Amino acid sequence: MTESTAEKGNGHEEQQQRGEEVAIGVEDVSTIPKGTIDPVYEAKARVLNRAIQDIGMGWYQWQLFIVVGFGWASDNLWPIVTSLIFTPISNEFHPSRPPLLSLAQNIGLLAGAMFWGFGCDIFGRRWAFNLTLGLTAVWGMIAASAPNFAAIGCFAALWSFGVGGNLPVDSAIFLEFLPGSHQYLLTILSIDWAIAQVIANLVAWPLLGYMTCQQTDEDCTRGENMGWRYFMVAMGGLTLLMFILRFFCFSIYESPKYLMGKGLDEKAVHVVHEVARRNKKSSSLTIDDLRACEPDGYENRATAGDAVKRKLEAVNLTHIRSLFATRKLAYSTAALMLVWAFIGLGYPLYNAFLPYIQATRGVDFGDGSTYITYRNSLIIAVLGVPGALAGGVLVELPNFGRKGALSVSTVLTGVFLYGSTTATNSSSLLGWNCAYNFTSNVMYAVLYAFTPELFPTKDRGTGNALTATANRIFGIMAPIIAMFANLQTSAPVYTSGALFIAAGLVVLTLPFESRGKASL
Repeated sequence: MTESTAEKGNGHEEQQQRGEEVAIGVEDVSTIPKGTIDPVYEAKARVLNRAIQDIGMGWYQWQLFIVVGFGWASDNLWPIVTSLIFTPISNEFHPSRPPLLSLAQNIGLLAGAMFWGFGCDIFGRRWAFNLTLGLTAVWGMIAASAPNFAAIGCFAALWSFGVGGNLPVDSAIFLEFLPGSHQYLLTILSIDWAIAQVIANLVAWPLLGYMTCQQTDEDCTRGENMGWRYFMVAMGGLTLLMFILRFFCFSIYESPKYLMGKGLDEKAVHVVHEVARRNKKSSSLTIDDLRACEPDGYENRATAGDAVKRKLEAVNLTHIRSLFATRKLAYSTAALMLVWAFIGLGYPLYNAFLPYIQATRGVDFGDGSTYITYRNSLIIAVLGVPGALAGGVLVELPNFGRKGALSVSTVLTGVFLYGSTTATNSSSLLGWNCAYNFTSNVMYAVLYAFTPELFPTKDRGTGNALTATANRIFGIMAPIIAMFANLQTSAPVYTSGALFIAAGLVVLTLPFESRGKASL
């Protein structure tokens, strides 16, 4: 090792002496405290964090903010699509168990979360980032031709396979290019999640409100019920447009911390310089800065043969074990999975059947027309936009941060659900649902940002996959419960509300707070 390299190494050692414990305040340089993960990876990640911070928020990150937003939008758009077409499909095909449509969707979401989430830590982020939207768009448009209930169920599973990979992959790649000072943008991204809900309901209102059978119609034919098919083509076309913009109009780089974690330090440095160039800036990062973090005798495996070995080794449980390496990290991972699981059951148990609940209860209230059902769905969706923005503000409040915002919004979501059971007319039910959608959008805005911040980059795809998998497994249970619990009673609502309140309480026990700290 040269003298200059040794000096750099000493410099890094001095830097790493800070923060043996999780510090509270701006002086803490990372969410996960020193010594929790592999020390060489940790030291290099800090060097890359500093390089990204020095480059700052520029043109590349703002472009990435836009195209990553497409993934956020798709993640909410397609489950909303399923809930909106649930009633007209039930009226046309008369299935014995209509919630099987939601079950098919959730099975696809589970498969997608596992494949893309775990896979992006093995074969990289770029392929998954581009393919997920394309697959969703193609199968979504094909679904418009479904001749029966079984076919639309199969297509729902196939388009959901693409949807399931959006957030695990997109959140990882966006966070890994963000300067620590701008990590709050991960929360603001949820504005796309809320806007997608508004767009879906805005398109659904004329198509499903005027071109589908009424809830009271006994004989519903295909010709009278074409609205949901036109709606599928419209949503598939919108997703295809997002795919085209992402794939052909934006050149994405592989994450530098992902490359570094795979032993490809030269490529990691090259990507940092490319990002700086796109931002019309320069970076002083060199390969020697990363090598200075390596102890004597350290081997950085980067040959072609080693690359093959790494691919094979990546299939084992190394990434999962890393997330349970210490007692505190293990509890953090397990608690996050539990929160995602509770929300994964509670949210679709109510939200997936919301238009149906509104229509059937509207009939009881004497105003259950298709037009009013989809008009109210649009009003509810609009309240999600300020909810997402509120989440971006709340996460940066001192002494409140991510944990406070997530816990309070999740508990309030459950409380408003309980409140909806007291509704005696459509207007009061609409009011409670608007409040529910506002707080649930705050909740999701914080949850989607907070979760990837608590995982180191080399295991972030796996961590996101674990939480998403827990979410989707419990999501599969929602339509099963709906099949055996009468949707026209308050039982599913009470269950959903209890799950939200329980999840909010679990959040308070999480050991890490990421406000004001850079992710590793």
